Amino acid sequence: MVTVSNAADELLDGFEHVETVPEFRERLKLGRPLNVKLGIDPTSPDLHLGFMVVLHKLAQFAQAGHAVTLIIGDFTARIGDPSGRNAMRPPLTMEEIDANMRTYREQAGRVLDLERVTIRYNSEWLDSLRISDWIKLLSHVTVAQMLTRNDFAKRYADGTPISLHEFMYPVAQAYDSVAIAADVELGGIDQLFNLLLGRHYQEKFGQPPQICAMTPLLVGLDGVKKMSKSLGNYVGVTEPPNTQFGKLMSIGDDLIPTYARYAAFRPQADVDALAAALAAGRVNPMDEKKRLAQEIVARYHGAGEGLRAREFFERTVQRRELPTEDVPEMRVGDARRVADLLTKANFAESKRAAERLISGNGVKVDGIVVTDPRAEWTATQPAVLSVGSRKFVRVVPNEG
Repeated sequence: MVTVSNAADELLDGFEHVETVPEFRERLKLGRPLNVKLGIDPTSPDLHLGFMVVLHKLAQFAQAGHAVTLIIGDFTARIGDPSGRNAMRPPLTMEEIDANMRTYREQAGRVLDLERVTIRYNSEWLDSLRISDWIKLLSHVTVAQMLTRNDFAKRYADGTPISLHEFMYPVAQAYDSVAIAADVELGGIDQLFNLLLGRHYQEKFGQPPQICAMTPLLVGLDGVKKMSKSLGNYVGVTEPPNTQFGKLMSIGDDLIPTYARYAAFRPQADVDALAAALAAGRVNPMDEKKRLAQEIVARYHGAGEGLRAREFFERTVQRRELPTEDVPEMRVGDARRVADLLTKANFAESKRAAERLISGNGVKVDGIVVTDPRAEWTATQPAVLSVGSRKFVRVVPNEG
C-alpha cells in the first residue's frame, strides 16, 4: 500500500530545495490531484540535458496522476529573463518565439507523455492585463525585495544598468501561478526567487501558497559552469547520437556520478554505489563513462542508436579507425584547399579558423594529419576529411 508519506518521498526525491516539505505533505493529504506547474521560456530553438532534469521531475508528477501544466512563456520571453546573468537578456521577437515554440513541444515530448500534460501560453492571461492591472501587481512588491535576487543585486552593486521592465519578468511569472492556481511549481534552483514570488502573489490573491520544488543545475561538460548553449558546454537533446556520445565522453571522471543521477536519472542508491566503486578503484572510469553515455543516448534516440554510437566511438576514437558508415558526403565544388573544405563542411567558421585547426594538427585526410595550413586538396578519389574525433565528412570529387 502506497501511503501519502511514501508518495511524497518518491516525488520529492532529487530536488535540491523544497519550500516547504511539510506543506507538500499536507497538500497531498487533500486527496485530489495537485495542480503542478512548470514554466519555460522559448529562448532558443533547442533544449539540452540540463533542462531535462526538471522535465524528468514534471513527468513523475504526471505519472503519479497529478494535473500537470507546462506553461510556455511566450509573453515573458518578450520581456527577457536575466536569471543567472550579469546583464539584461534581449527580448525575443514574435517570429523567434513562434519558431522556438514549435520545437519545444517535440523535444519536451521525448521526456513527457504529452497526453498527460496541459500546455498553456502565458499570453492567454498576461496579454489582457491593462496598465492599471500591472500597477496593482507591481504595488505588491518593493524595489528592495527585487534587489534581493542575486543577479539584480550583483548588477546593482557593480553599477550595471537594470531596466525597469526587467522587474516585470518575475512579477509576470509569479502571476502565472495565480492564473492557474498552482499547488506546486517546479524550477531550477536559479529560479528560486521567481517561484517564491509566486507564493507571495498567491497569498495576496487569497490562494494557498504554492510549494516551490527546485532541481539542481546540471554542470556542463566543462565541469565548472551550469550547462548552457551560450557557453558551449552543453549536450543538445536533438543532437545526433554520435555527437551526444562523443560530448558525454569528454566529461571529467568526477562528473560520472552527477551525470548518472541527473542525466541518466539513476536511483540515488545506485549512484552512491557507483561513486564508492569509482573512489575505491573497483571499476574502470572509461567503461563506466561509456555505459553512461550509451544510456543517455538511448534515452533520446533509442537503444539501438545508443549501442551504435558506442561502437562508433570505440572504432574511431579508441582504435582510431576511419568510420565506414553514417558519414555525410560532400562534393569538392569550387574548393581548392583543405581549409576551404573545412569551412564548407561547417567544421570551421572561417578560413582563418580552418587554418588554425590545421596548424594545431587537428585535421586529417584519410587518417593522415594535414600539417600545411595552405595545403591543396589533391585527392582524386573519395576521401574522409576529419577534425578531431567526432567530425567526419567524405569528400567526393566533382562529377565529370
